[in-house]
Amino acid sequence: MHDFHFKNGELCCENVKVSAVAKSVGTPFYLYSYKTLTDHFLKIQKAFAKVNPIVCFAMKSNGNLAVIKSLIDLGAGIDIVSVGELKKALIAGADPKKIVFASVGKTEEEIAFAIKTGILLFNVESEPELSGINRIAKKMNKTVQAALRINPDVPAPTHEYITTGSLKKKFGIDLRTTKQIFKSQRKYPYVKVNGVHIHIGSQITEGEPFVGALKKVVAFIEELRHEGVTIEYLDIGGGLGIIYKDENPQTAQDYADKILPILEKTGLKIIMEPGRFIIGNAGIFVTKVLYVKDNGVKKFVIVDGGMNDLIRPMLYDAYHEIVPVKKTTAAKIKVDVVGPICESGDFFAHDRLLPKVDREALLAIMSAGAYGYVMSSNYNIRGRVPEVMVKGNQFEVIRERESFKDLMRGEKLPKFLK
Repeated sequence: MHDFHFKNGELCCENVKVSAVAKSVGTPFYLYSYKTLTDHFLKIQKAFAKVNPIVCFAMKSNGNLAVIKSLIDLGAGIDIVSVGELKKALIAGADPKKIVFASVGKTEEEIAFAIKTGILLFNVESEPELSGINRIAKKMNKTVQAALRINPDVPAPTHEYITTGSLKKKFGIDLRTTKQIFKSQRKYPYVKVNGVHIHIGSQITEGEPFVGALKKVVAFIEELRHEGVTIEYLDIGGGLGIIYKDENPQTAQDYADKILPILEKTGLKIIMEPGRFIIGNAGIFVTKVLYVKDNGVKKFVIVDGGMNDLIRPMLYDAYHEIVPVKKTTAAKIKVDVVGPICESGDFFAHDRLLPKVDREALLAIMSAGAYGYVMSSNYNIRGRVPEVMVKGNQFEVIRERESFKDLMRGEKLPKFLK
């Protein structure tokens, strides 16, 4: 569910007309609903209340300061994958003891800053990484906590590029190596290896893959306990899917009903890392029609937003619903919705049935809150678009549109070309 709806023929975000935001900030832009964002977080918090988890928002899905602050104010922790995300989370007021640090390639500088900050734990993805954390912690005379990210080698019904629980992928540690690490903890005196982490992929709409992977991990934890290994934390990752087209994803409560019995039996402190589930349907991307083109073979709706703004359709062949911001009774025609970028991959939809639209019409690309702005670029020397948040009947720009001056910052000619 989300708070984007039509009222008197106009698409609104909560109590604000999308067209009013467009008139104020220009197009294209991202628009977020505060109510949808916070409601989705609270649904997870409520569904899993029995185990009182630390719900760490996956910041990689949306790193906007206002988004993060909205969730931190409700008690959220943060799941980070870089030192930049860590610094931004701290600016937003995140409690370091509710921050977990993933990533297969943490640098020495990132590890040292995270140790200095006093984060809850590192999610470790390899033995060399664990050795590096131990060495840096020793140098800083600190003891840190770590969870080992297990790769359970289970299939996940999602796009090949966002499945992570297979040993053919770069993520996590195989079970045999994980057991060896746990049993040789003396090698890492400055790292308290006391957690297990699992994350099998993203945009998973069924409960069974989670249940299967979790049962495998819990059985493995029991093996470790029998061999004298102490585990305190179980980080079950994220990956909950949302509706983009015709998916029938599980609700937070459905998901909780399936896995809570397993989690309760472990007696462990539970960490969760939802991202897309919280922010995905809380955001849209708004773009304006520049031209309508018919080459005799295809019809194209050319808009002012491009693949540099929202790359998911090009990258994953991802589907996003597209609706005119103002309802129309015009007949539907089959079109490609494309942008101005000099790439054939610059599209938002192929062969989509949409009402016939004219130049200047506004289109809303739905479910764009996750992996939208954070994956945008300056390709073709285009400034990144503004982000706007709505709360009730008010809206505010929460990130300004990039100017040409912004794009040129730091760039200069070498002396030998002057």
